[in-house]
Amino acid sequence: MKADKHRNTTAIRRPEDERLPLGRTFAYGLQHVLTMYGGIIAPPLIIGAAAGLGTNDQALLVACCLFVGGLATILQTVGIPFFGAQLPLVQGTSFASVATLVAIVNGGGGIQAVFGSVLVAAVFGFLVAPFFARIIRFFPPVVTGIVITMIGLSLTPVAANWSMGGNEQAEDYGSLANIGLAALTLVLVLLLSKVGNAAISRLSILLAIIVGTLVARATGMADFSQVGSGPVAALPQPLAFGAPVFEIGGIISMTIVVLVILTETTADILAIGEIAGSPVDKKRIANGLRADMVSSIAAPFLNTFTQSAFAQNVGLVAITGVKSRFVVTAGGGILMVLGLLPILGRVVAAIPSPVLGGAGMVLFGTVAASGIRTLSKVKYDQSMNMIIVSASLAFGMIPIVKPDFYDGFPDWLATILHSGISSAAIMAVLLNLLFNVLTFGNPAKDASVFVASPPRMVRREQLRGLRDGDRVDSGKVVDADGEEVPVVTTEQFTVALADHVRACEAAGVRAELPDGLDPEAVLEAAQAVPQPKESSIPAH
Repeated sequence: MKADKHRNTTAIRRPEDERLPLGRTFAYGLQHVLTMYGGIIAPPLIIGAAAGLGTNDQALLVACCLFVGGLATILQTVGIPFFGAQLPLVQGTSFASVATLVAIVNGGGGIQAVFGSVLVAAVFGFLVAPFFARIIRFFPPVVTGIVITMIGLSLTPVAANWSMGGNEQAEDYGSLANIGLAALTLVLVLLLSKVGNAAISRLSILLAIIVGTLVARATGMADFSQVGSGPVAALPQPLAFGAPVFEIGGIISMTIVVLVILTETTADILAIGEIAGSPVDKKRIANGLRADMVSSIAAPFLNTFTQSAFAQNVGLVAITGVKSRFVVTAGGGILMVLGLLPILGRVVAAIPSPVLGGAGMVLFGTVAASGIRTLSKVKYDQSMNMIIVSASLAFGMIPIVKPDFYDGFPDWLATILHSGISSAAIMAVLLNLLFNVLTFGNPAKDASVFVASPPRMVRREQLRGLRDGDRVDSGKVVDADGEEVPVVTTEQFTVALADHVRACEAAGVRAELPDGLDPEAVLEAAQAVPQPKESSIPAH
Protein backbone atom coordinates (compact mmCIF):
# COMPACT_ATOMS: atom_id res chain seq x y z
CA MET A 1 0.00 0.00 0.00
CA LYS A 2 2.85 2.34 0.92
CA ALA A 3 4.59 1.55 -2.36
CA ASP A 4 1.42 2.39 -4.33
CA LYS A 5 1.10 5.66 -2.47
CA HIS A 6 4.71 6.50 -3.26
CA ARG A 7 4.19 5.69 -6.95
CA ASN A 8 1.15 7.95 -7.11
CA THR A 9 3.01 10.80 -5.42
CA THR A 10 5.87 10.42 -7.89
CA ALA A 11 3.51 10.47 -10.85
CA ILE A 12 1.80 13.65 -9.66
CA ARG A 13 5.15 15.41 -9.52
CA ARG A 14 5.63 15.11 -13.28
CA PRO A 15 5.10 18.55 -14.85
CA GLU A 16 3.04 17.10 -17.69
CA ASP A 17 0.51 15.59 -15.23
CA GLU A 18 -0.74 19.01 -14.12
CA ARG A 19 -4.52 19.40 -14.42
CA LEU A 20 -5.84 22.88 -15.19
CA PRO A 21 -9.42 24.19 -14.91
CA LEU A 22 -11.65 22.94 -17.72
CA GLY A 23 -12.03 26.31 -19.44
CA ARG A 24 -8.31 27.00 -19.54
CA THR A 25 -7.61 23.43 -20.63
CA PHE A 26 -9.77 23.78 -23.73
CA ALA A 27 -8.53 27.31 -24.44
CA TYR A 28 -4.93 26.12 -24.44
CA GLY A 29 -5.98 23.05 -26.43
CA LEU A 30 -7.56 25.25 -29.10
CA GLN A 31 -4.31 27.22 -29.22
CA HIS A 32 -2.48 23.99 -30.08
CA VAL A 33 -5.01 23.18 -32.81
CA LEU A 34 -4.69 26.61 -34.43
CA THR A 35 -0.90 26.33 -34.33
CA MET A 36 -0.82 23.11 -36.34
CA TYR A 37 -4.05 23.34 -38.34
CA GLY A 38 -2.41 24.65 -41.49
CA GLY A 39 0.16 21.87 -41.34
CA ILE A 40 -2.32 19.06 -40.83
CA ILE A 41 -4.68 20.00 -43.67
CA ALA A 42 -1.95 20.70 -46.24
CA PRO A 43 -0.91 17.03 -46.89
CA PRO A 44 -4.42 15.73 -47.74
CA LEU A 45 -5.04 18.72 -50.02
CA ILE A 46 -1.72 18.23 -51.84
CA ILE A 47 -2.09 14.45 -52.18
CA GLY A 48 -5.77 14.70 -53.09
CA ALA A 49 -5.02 17.20 -55.84
CA ALA A 50 -2.21 14.97 -57.18
CA ALA A 51 -4.63 12.03 -57.26
CA GLY A 52 -7.16 14.08 -59.22
CA LEU A 53 -9.81 13.95 -56.51
CA GLY A 54 -12.76 16.33 -56.61
CA THR A 55 -13.54 19.00 -54.03
CA ASN A 56 -15.84 16.75 -51.98
CA ASP A 57 -13.33 13.89 -51.91
CA GLN A 58 -10.55 16.27 -50.85
CA ALA A 59 -12.81 17.58 -48.10
CA LEU A 60 -13.31 13.97 -46.98
CA LEU A 61 -9.52 13.47 -46.83
CA VAL A 62 -9.15 16.61 -44.70
CA ALA A 63 -11.94 15.55 -42.31
CA CYS A 64 -10.39 12.10 -41.91
CA CYS A 65 -6.95 13.60 -41.24
CA LEU A 66 -8.40 15.76 -38.49
CA PHE A 67 -10.37 12.90 -36.93
CA VAL A 68 -7.48 10.41 -36.94
CA GLY A 69 -5.03 13.10 -35.79
CA GLY A 70 -7.32 13.74 -32.82
CA LEU A 71 -7.50 10.05 -31.96
CA ALA A 72 -3.72 9.70 -32.28
CA THR A 73 -3.16 12.76 -30.07
CA ILE A 74 -5.41 11.39 -27.34
CA LEU A 75 -3.61 8.02 -27.47
CA GLN A 76 -0.20 9.70 -27.29
CA THR A 77 -1.07 12.01 -24.39
CA VAL A 78 -3.34 9.82 -22.25
CA GLY A 79 -1.52 6.59 -23.00
CA ILE A 80 -2.36 2.96 -22.34
CA PRO A 81 0.06 0.15 -21.50
CA PHE A 82 2.79 0.04 -24.21
CA PHE A 83 1.23 2.90 -26.19
CA GLY A 84 1.67 6.63 -25.69
CA ALA A 85 4.56 8.69 -24.29
CA GLN A 86 2.17 10.61 -21.98
CA LEU A 87 3.75 13.90 -23.04
CA PRO A 88 2.14 17.04 -24.53
CA LEU A 89 2.65 15.95 -28.13
CA VAL A 90 0.15 16.77 -30.87
CA GLN A 91 -0.17 14.09 -33.56
CA GLY A 92 -1.17 14.60 -37.17
CA THR A 93 -0.50 13.69 -40.78
CA SER A 94 3.24 13.84 -41.33
CA PHE A 95 4.40 16.34 -43.94
CA ALA A 96 7.61 14.29 -44.33
CA SER A 97 5.68 11.73 -46.36
CA VAL A 98 4.00 14.13 -48.81
CA ALA A 99 6.64 14.07 -51.57
CA THR A 100 6.85 10.27 -51.52
CA LEU A 101 3.07 9.82 -51.50
CA VAL A 102 2.68 12.20 -54.42
CA ALA A 103 5.33 10.18 -56.28
CA ILE A 104 3.35 6.98 -55.59
CA VAL A 105 0.19 8.63 -56.91
CA ASN A 106 1.99 9.85 -60.04
CA GLY A 107 3.41 6.36 -60.55
CA GLY A 108 -0.03 5.18 -61.57
CA GLY A 109 -1.08 3.42 -58.37
CA GLY A 110 -3.58 6.08 -57.38
CA ILE A 111 -4.77 6.86 -53.88
CA GLN A 112 -5.31 3.14 -53.15
CA ALA A 113 -1.58 2.45 -53.64
CA VAL A 114 -0.84 5.29 -51.22
CA PHE A 115 -2.95 3.67 -48.52
CA GLY A 116 -1.40 0.25 -49.17
CA SER A 117 2.15 1.63 -48.92
CA VAL A 118 1.34 3.51 -45.71
CA LEU A 119 -0.18 0.39 -44.14
CA VAL A 120 2.79 -1.94 -44.80
CA ALA A 121 5.40 0.70 -43.90
CA ALA A 122 3.59 1.49 -40.65
CA VAL A 123 3.56 -2.20 -39.69
CA PHE A 124 7.33 -2.26 -40.30
CA GLY A 125 7.74 0.89 -38.17
CA PHE A 126 5.71 -0.68 -35.37
CA LEU A 127 7.99 -3.73 -35.33
CA VAL A 128 11.23 -1.71 -35.20
CA ALA A 129 9.97 0.89 -32.67
CA PRO A 130 11.61 -0.87 -29.67
CA PHE A 131 14.98 -0.77 -31.46
CA PHE A 132 14.66 2.96 -32.03
CA ALA A 133 13.91 3.41 -28.34
CA ARG A 134 17.28 1.89 -27.49
CA ILE A 135 19.17 4.68 -29.23
CA ILE A 136 18.45 7.02 -26.30
CA ARG A 137 22.00 6.43 -25.04
CA PHE A 138 23.28 7.90 -28.30
CA PHE A 139 21.44 11.17 -27.58
CA PRO A 140 23.48 13.04 -24.95
CA PRO A 141 22.87 16.80 -24.55
CA VAL A 142 25.20 17.65 -27.45
CA VAL A 143 23.02 15.56 -29.79
CA THR A 144 19.60 16.51 -28.38
CA GLY A 145 20.58 20.19 -28.38
CA ILE A 146 21.51 19.98 -32.06
CA VAL A 147 18.28 18.18 -32.97
CA ILE A 148 16.04 20.56 -31.00
CA THR A 149 17.79 23.58 -32.51
CA MET A 150 17.41 22.07 -35.96
CA ILE A 151 13.69 21.48 -35.45
CA GLY A 152 13.21 25.20 -34.87
CA LEU A 153 15.46 26.26 -37.74
CA SER A 154 13.84 23.84 -40.20
CA LEU A 155 10.38 25.21 -39.38
CA THR A 156 11.36 28.84 -39.99
CA PRO A 157 10.82 28.60 -43.79
CA VAL A 158 7.29 27.32 -43.05
CA ALA A 159 6.55 30.45 -41.02
CA ALA A 160 8.05 32.63 -43.76
CA ASN A 161 5.93 30.94 -46.42
CA TRP A 162 2.78 31.41 -44.34
CA SER A 163 3.69 35.06 -43.76
CA MET A 164 3.92 35.61 -47.52
CA GLY A 165 0.48 34.08 -48.07
CA GLY A 166 1.03 30.34 -48.12
CA ASN A 167 0.20 29.87 -51.81
CA GLU A 168 3.03 30.70 -54.22
CA GLN A 169 0.60 30.77 -57.15
CA ALA A 170 -1.55 33.50 -55.63
CA GLU A 171 -1.23 37.02 -57.05
CA ASP A 172 -0.74 38.58 -53.63
CA TYR A 173 1.92 36.07 -52.54
CA GLY A 174 4.70 38.02 -50.82
CA SER A 175 2.74 41.28 -50.90
CA LEU A 176 3.34 43.98 -48.30
CA ALA A 177 -0.24 43.48 -47.11
CA ASN A 178 0.40 39.80 -46.29
CA ILE A 179 3.73 40.46 -44.64
CA GLY A 180 2.24 43.43 -42.78
CA LEU A 181 -0.54 41.22 -41.41
CA ALA A 182 2.05 38.67 -40.28
CA ALA A 183 4.07 41.47 -38.65
CA LEU A 184 0.97 42.71 -36.84
CA THR A 185 0.29 39.24 -35.47
CA LEU A 186 3.93 38.92 -34.38
CA VAL A 187 3.77 42.26 -32.56
CA LEU A 188 0.52 41.22 -30.86
CA VAL A 189 2.13 38.00 -29.64
CA LEU A 190 5.06 39.98 -28.19
CA LEU A 191 2.88 42.61 -26.53
CA LEU A 192 0.44 40.08 -25.07
CA SER A 193 3.38 38.02 -23.78
CA LYS A 194 4.57 41.09 -21.87
CA VAL A 195 1.23 41.65 -20.14
CA GLY A 196 1.46 41.12 -16.40
CA ASN A 197 -1.55 38.79 -16.36
CA ALA A 198 -0.24 35.21 -16.55
CA ALA A 199 -3.41 33.83 -18.18
CA ILE A 200 -3.28 36.40 -21.00
CA SER A 201 0.44 35.85 -21.47
CA ARG A 202 -0.02 32.10 -21.84
CA LEU A 203 -2.85 32.61 -24.33
CA SER A 204 -0.87 35.18 -26.31
CA ILE A 205 -0.68 33.00 -29.42
CA LEU A 206 -4.42 32.25 -29.49
CA LEU A 207 -5.43 35.84 -28.75
CA ALA A 208 -3.03 37.21 -31.37
CA ILE A 209 -4.44 34.80 -33.98
CA ILE A 210 -8.02 35.87 -33.14
CA VAL A 211 -7.22 39.59 -33.26
CA GLY A 212 -5.15 39.15 -36.44
CA THR A 213 -8.02 37.30 -38.10
CA LEU A 214 -10.50 40.02 -37.11
CA VAL A 215 -8.20 42.66 -38.59
CA ALA A 216 -7.87 40.58 -41.76
CA ARG A 217 -11.66 40.26 -41.95
CA ALA A 218 -12.11 44.01 -41.56
CA THR A 219 -9.58 44.73 -44.31
CA GLY A 220 -10.95 42.13 -46.73
CA MET A 221 -7.99 39.73 -46.34
CA ALA A 222 -10.04 36.91 -44.79
CA ASP A 223 -12.80 35.11 -46.68
CA PHE A 224 -15.46 33.31 -44.63
CA SER A 225 -17.91 32.93 -47.52
CA GLN A 226 -17.31 29.17 -47.81
CA VAL A 227 -18.04 28.43 -44.16
CA GLY A 228 -21.72 27.75 -44.85
CA SER A 229 -21.13 25.52 -47.88
CA GLY A 230 -21.04 21.77 -47.44
CA PRO A 231 -22.42 19.53 -44.69
CA VAL A 232 -22.47 20.65 -41.06
CA ALA A 233 -21.66 17.16 -39.71
CA ALA A 234 -20.30 13.98 -41.29
CA LEU A 235 -18.94 10.66 -40.04
CA PRO A 236 -15.68 9.30 -41.54
CA GLN A 237 -16.46 6.46 -43.96
CA PRO A 238 -13.93 3.59 -43.71
CA LEU A 239 -12.22 2.64 -46.99
CA ALA A 240 -14.17 5.33 -48.82
CA PHE A 241 -11.79 5.04 -51.80
CA GLY A 242 -11.71 1.24 -51.92
CA ALA A 243 -9.37 -1.41 -50.60
CA PRO A 244 -5.62 -0.61 -50.36
CA VAL A 245 -3.39 -1.65 -53.26
CA PHE A 246 0.12 -2.94 -52.51
CA GLU A 247 3.00 -1.99 -54.82
CA ILE A 248 6.55 -2.97 -53.93
CA GLY A 249 8.13 0.30 -55.08
CA GLY A 250 5.76 2.43 -53.06
CA ILE A 251 6.17 0.19 -50.01
CA ILE A 252 9.97 0.48 -50.10
CA SER A 253 9.80 4.26 -50.48
CA MET A 254 7.32 4.63 -47.63
CA THR A 255 9.39 2.34 -45.40
CA ILE A 256 12.29 4.79 -45.74
CA VAL A 257 9.93 7.65 -44.92
CA VAL A 258 8.71 5.80 -41.82
CA LEU A 259 12.32 5.54 -40.62
CA VAL A 260 12.59 9.30 -41.05
CA ILE A 261 9.33 9.79 -39.13
CA LEU A 262 10.59 7.56 -36.30
CA THR A 263 13.77 9.64 -36.12
CA GLU A 264 11.85 12.93 -36.05
CA THR A 265 9.34 11.68 -33.50
CA THR A 266 12.19 10.47 -31.28
CA ALA A 267 13.68 13.95 -31.55
CA ASP A 268 10.32 15.56 -30.70
CA ILE A 269 9.88 13.31 -27.65
CA LEU A 270 13.36 14.22 -26.42
CA ALA A 271 12.70 17.90 -27.13
CA ILE A 272 9.39 18.04 -25.28
CA GLY A 273 10.90 16.10 -22.39
CA GLU A 274 13.73 18.63 -22.16
CA ILE A 275 11.34 21.61 -22.35
CA ALA A 276 8.87 20.12 -19.86
CA GLY A 277 11.65 19.08 -17.50
CA SER A 278 10.43 15.49 -17.55
CA PRO A 279 12.75 12.46 -17.81
CA VAL A 280 12.62 10.48 -21.04
CA ASP A 281 13.91 6.91 -21.09
CA LYS A 282 13.89 4.21 -23.74
CA LYS A 283 10.59 2.79 -22.46
CA ARG A 284 8.87 6.12 -22.90
CA ILE A 285 10.30 6.58 -26.38
CA ALA A 286 9.18 3.07 -27.36
CA ASN A 287 5.65 3.77 -26.10
CA GLY A 288 5.56 7.02 -28.06
CA LEU A 289 6.81 5.43 -31.27
CA ARG A 290 4.37 2.52 -30.95
CA ALA A 291 1.51 5.02 -30.57
CA ASP A 292 2.75 6.78 -33.71
CA MET A 293 2.86 3.59 -35.71
CA VAL A 294 -0.40 2.01 -34.51
CA SER A 295 -2.15 5.26 -35.46
CA SER A 296 -0.46 5.07 -38.85
CA ILE A 297 -1.61 1.45 -39.27
CA ALA A 298 -5.22 2.48 -38.59
CA ALA A 299 -4.96 5.61 -40.77
CA PRO A 300 -5.36 3.99 -44.24
CA PHE A 301 -8.59 2.30 -43.14
CA LEU A 302 -9.93 5.77 -42.29
CA ASN A 303 -8.71 7.38 -45.52
CA THR A 304 -5.62 9.15 -44.22
CA PHE A 305 -1.84 8.86 -43.99
CA THR A 306 1.14 8.39 -41.64
CA GLN A 307 0.87 10.07 -38.23
CA SER A 308 3.70 11.76 -36.34
CA ALA A 309 4.34 14.36 -33.66
CA PHE A 310 4.09 17.99 -34.77
CA ALA A 311 7.23 19.98 -34.03
CA GLN A 312 5.26 23.26 -34.21
CA ASN A 313 3.51 22.44 -30.96
CA VAL A 314 6.79 21.76 -29.19
CA GLY A 315 7.48 25.48 -29.59
CA LEU A 316 4.07 26.36 -28.17
CA VAL A 317 4.82 24.39 -25.00
CA ALA A 318 8.13 26.21 -24.68
CA ILE A 319 6.72 29.71 -25.15
CA THR A 320 3.58 29.35 -22.99
CA GLY A 321 5.11 27.21 -20.26
CA VAL A 322 1.91 25.11 -20.20
CA LYS A 323 3.29 21.58 -19.94
CA SER A 324 0.10 19.70 -19.10
CA ARG A 325 -0.50 16.76 -21.43
CA PHE A 326 -4.22 17.04 -20.74
CA VAL A 327 -4.25 20.39 -22.50
CA VAL A 328 -3.06 18.60 -25.64
CA THR A 329 -5.60 15.83 -24.98
CA ALA A 330 -8.27 18.55 -25.16
CA GLY A 331 -6.68 19.67 -28.43
CA GLY A 332 -7.05 16.09 -29.69
CA GLY A 333 -10.72 16.18 -28.77
CA ILE A 334 -11.13 19.43 -30.69
CA LEU A 335 -9.46 17.85 -33.74
CA MET A 336 -11.91 14.95 -33.59
CA VAL A 337 -14.86 17.36 -33.40
CA LEU A 338 -13.46 19.32 -36.35
CA GLY A 339 -13.29 16.02 -38.24
CA LEU A 340 -16.92 15.25 -37.40
CA LEU A 341 -18.14 18.82 -37.93
CA PRO A 342 -16.69 20.04 -41.20
CA ILE A 343 -18.31 23.45 -40.71
CA LEU A 344 -16.01 24.15 -37.74
CA GLY A 345 -13.07 23.00 -39.80
CA ARG A 346 -14.03 25.49 -42.51
CA VAL A 347 -14.07 28.30 -39.94
CA VAL A 348 -10.54 27.47 -38.79
CA ALA A 349 -9.41 26.99 -42.40
CA ALA A 350 -10.51 30.56 -43.16
CA ILE A 351 -7.81 31.98 -40.85
CA PRO A 352 -5.36 33.73 -43.22
CA SER A 353 -1.94 32.12 -43.58
CA PRO A 354 -0.08 35.38 -42.74
CA VAL A 355 -1.72 35.37 -39.31
CA LEU A 356 -0.38 31.86 -38.68
CA GLY A 357 2.98 32.92 -40.09
CA GLY A 358 3.34 35.81 -37.66
CA ALA A 359 2.59 33.53 -34.71
CA GLY A 360 4.86 30.85 -36.15
CA MET A 361 7.87 33.17 -36.09
CA VAL A 362 7.78 33.18 -32.30
CA LEU A 363 6.76 29.54 -31.95
CA PHE A 364 9.45 28.08 -34.16
CA GLY A 365 12.12 30.47 -32.92
CA THR A 366 11.33 29.34 -29.39
CA VAL A 367 12.06 25.73 -30.36
CA ALA A 368 15.48 26.75 -31.70
CA ALA A 369 16.13 28.79 -28.54
CA SER A 370 15.33 25.74 -26.41
CA GLY A 371 17.93 23.77 -28.34
CA ILE A 372 20.49 26.53 -27.89
CA ARG A 373 19.77 26.47 -24.16
CA THR A 374 20.52 22.74 -24.14
CA LEU A 375 23.73 23.30 -26.11
CA SER A 376 24.82 25.92 -23.57
CA LYS A 377 25.12 23.12 -21.00
CA VAL A 378 27.54 21.17 -23.19
CA LYS A 379 31.22 21.15 -22.26
CA TYR A 380 33.31 22.52 -25.10
CA ASP A 381 36.72 22.86 -23.43
CA GLN A 382 39.05 19.92 -24.00
CA SER A 383 36.50 18.02 -26.08
CA MET A 384 35.42 17.63 -29.70
CA ASN A 385 31.86 18.85 -29.08
CA MET A 386 32.51 22.09 -30.95
CA ILE A 387 33.16 20.13 -34.14
CA ILE A 388 30.09 17.95 -33.56
CA VAL A 389 27.81 20.98 -33.15
CA SER A 390 29.22 23.00 -36.04
CA ALA A 391 29.30 20.15 -38.57
CA SER A 392 25.86 18.80 -37.64
CA LEU A 393 24.08 22.15 -37.77
CA ALA A 394 25.71 23.01 -41.11
CA PHE A 395 24.75 19.58 -42.51
CA GLY A 396 21.16 19.99 -41.30
CA MET A 397 20.88 23.45 -42.87
CA ILE A 398 21.78 22.21 -46.37
CA PRO A 399 18.27 21.06 -47.43
CA ILE A 400 16.79 24.22 -45.89
CA VAL A 401 18.94 26.78 -47.70
CA LYS A 402 19.34 24.67 -50.87
CA PRO A 403 16.31 22.35 -51.25
CA ASP A 404 17.54 20.88 -54.57
CA PHE A 405 20.95 19.90 -53.17
CA TYR A 406 20.05 16.18 -53.05
CA ASP A 407 18.11 16.00 -56.32
CA GLY A 408 20.87 13.98 -57.96
CA PHE A 409 21.03 11.42 -55.14
CA PRO A 410 19.17 8.06 -55.17
CA ASP A 411 15.54 8.58 -54.19
CA TRP A 412 15.81 6.55 -50.98
CA LEU A 413 18.79 8.58 -49.76
CA ALA A 414 17.36 11.92 -50.88
CA THR A 415 14.17 11.16 -48.94
CA ILE A 416 16.18 10.78 -45.72
CA LEU A 417 18.54 13.71 -46.22
CA HIS A 418 15.88 16.12 -47.50
CA SER A 419 14.73 16.56 -43.90
CA GLY A 420 17.02 18.99 -42.10
CA ILE A 421 16.02 17.38 -38.81
CA SER A 422 16.96 13.88 -39.97
CA SER A 423 20.18 15.12 -41.58
CA ALA A 424 21.32 16.90 -38.42
CA ALA A 425 20.27 14.00 -36.18
CA ILE A 426 22.14 11.41 -38.25
CA MET A 427 25.28 13.55 -38.43
CA ALA A 428 25.18 14.40 -34.71
CA VAL A 429 24.76 10.75 -33.66
CA LEU A 430 27.56 9.57 -35.96
CA LEU A 431 29.98 12.32 -34.92
CA ASN A 432 29.20 11.77 -31.25
CA LEU A 433 30.04 8.08 -31.74
CA LEU A 434 33.23 8.96 -33.59
CA PHE A 435 34.57 11.56 -31.15
CA ASN A 436 32.99 10.83 -27.76
CA VAL A 437 32.38 7.07 -27.77
CA LEU A 438 35.14 5.68 -30.00
CA THR A 439 37.81 7.89 -28.44
CA PHE A 440 40.85 6.05 -29.76
CA GLY A 441 42.74 8.15 -32.28
CA ASN A 442 41.36 11.41 -30.87
CA PRO A 443 43.95 14.22 -30.63
CA ALA A 444 45.42 15.11 -27.28
CA LYS A 445 43.50 17.57 -25.16
CA ASP A 446 43.31 21.00 -26.78
CA ALA A 447 45.09 19.65 -29.88
CA SER A 448 42.23 20.75 -32.14
CA VAL A 449 42.23 24.33 -33.38
CA PHE A 450 38.47 24.35 -32.80
CA VAL A 451 38.72 23.74 -29.07
CA ALA A 452 42.23 24.91 -28.13
CA SER A 453 41.93 27.17 -25.09
CA PRO A 454 44.07 28.15 -22.13
CA PRO A 455 43.60 26.16 -18.91
CA ARG A 456 41.14 27.66 -16.46
CA MET A 457 42.74 29.39 -13.48
CA VAL A 458 42.38 32.54 -11.38
CA ARG A 459 45.27 34.89 -10.52
CA ARG A 460 45.89 35.48 -6.82
CA GLU A 461 45.31 39.23 -7.13
CA GLN A 462 41.88 38.56 -8.64
CA LEU A 463 40.80 37.02 -5.33
CA ARG A 464 41.77 39.94 -3.09
CA GLY A 465 38.31 41.52 -3.26
CA LEU A 466 36.43 38.32 -2.42
CA ARG A 467 35.07 37.48 1.04
CA ASP A 468 33.46 34.44 2.64
CA GLY A 469 29.98 33.91 1.21
CA ASP A 470 30.66 35.58 -2.13
CA ARG A 471 29.41 33.59 -5.08
CA VAL A 472 28.67 33.80 -8.81
CA ASP A 473 24.97 33.93 -9.65
CA SER A 474 23.68 34.36 -13.24
CA GLY A 475 27.00 35.77 -14.38
CA LYS A 476 27.24 38.29 -11.49
CA VAL A 477 29.28 38.27 -8.29
CA VAL A 478 27.07 38.66 -5.22
CA ASP A 479 27.94 38.74 -1.51
CA ALA A 480 26.49 36.70 1.34
CA ASP A 481 23.59 39.18 1.63
CA GLY A 482 22.68 38.87 -2.06
CA GLU A 483 24.06 42.31 -2.97
CA GLU A 484 25.92 42.58 -6.27
CA VAL A 485 29.69 43.12 -6.03
CA PRO A 486 30.83 45.45 -8.84
CA VAL A 487 33.28 44.02 -11.37
CA VAL A 488 35.67 46.83 -12.33
CA THR A 489 38.80 47.60 -14.28
CA THR A 490 42.15 48.21 -12.57
CA GLU A 491 41.73 51.97 -13.00
CA GLN A 492 38.19 51.95 -11.56
CA PHE A 493 39.43 49.84 -8.64
CA THR A 494 42.17 52.37 -7.85
CA VAL A 495 39.81 55.37 -8.04
CA ALA A 496 37.23 53.65 -5.81
CA LEU A 497 39.90 52.88 -3.20
CA ALA A 498 41.07 56.51 -3.30
CA ASP A 499 37.49 57.72 -2.74
CA HIS A 500 37.28 55.32 0.20
CA VAL A 501 40.53 56.71 1.69
CA ARG A 502 39.33 60.32 1.36
CA ALA A 503 35.97 59.52 2.96
CA CYS A 504 37.68 57.81 5.88
CA GLU A 505 40.09 60.73 6.34
CA ALA A 506 37.17 63.17 6.37
CA ALA A 507 35.44 61.05 9.01
CA GLY A 508 38.61 60.83 11.06
CA VAL A 509 38.88 57.04 10.91
CA ARG A 510 41.61 54.76 9.59
CA ALA A 511 40.96 53.38 6.11
CA GLU A 512 41.13 49.60 5.77
CA LEU A 513 42.65 48.54 2.47
CA PRO A 514 43.17 45.11 0.88
CA ASP A 515 46.57 43.41 0.97
CA GLY A 516 47.98 46.08 3.32
CA LEU A 517 48.03 48.83 0.68
CA ASP A 518 49.32 52.21 1.84
CA PRO A 519 46.68 55.02 1.74
CA GLU A 520 49.17 57.56 0.42
CA ALA A 521 50.22 55.19 -2.37
CA VAL A 522 46.59 54.67 -3.31
CA LEU A 523 45.92 58.43 -3.51
CA GLU A 524 49.05 58.94 -5.57
CA ALA A 525 48.11 56.14 -7.99
CA ALA A 526 44.58 57.53 -8.34
CA GLN A 527 45.91 60.92 -9.44
CA ALA A 528 47.48 59.25 -12.47
CA VAL A 529 44.16 57.74 -13.58
CA PRO A 530 42.10 59.82 -16.06
CA GLN A 531 38.92 60.81 -14.22
CA PRO A 532 35.68 59.58 -15.86
CA LYS A 533 32.82 61.99 -16.29
CA GLU A 534 30.64 59.87 -14.01
CA SER A 535 31.64 57.25 -11.53
CA SER A 536 30.12 53.88 -12.37
CA ILE A 537 31.05 52.43 -8.97
CA PRO A 538 28.19 52.47 -6.49
CA ALA A 539 28.95 54.22 -3.22
CA HIS A 540 29.19 52.11 -0.09
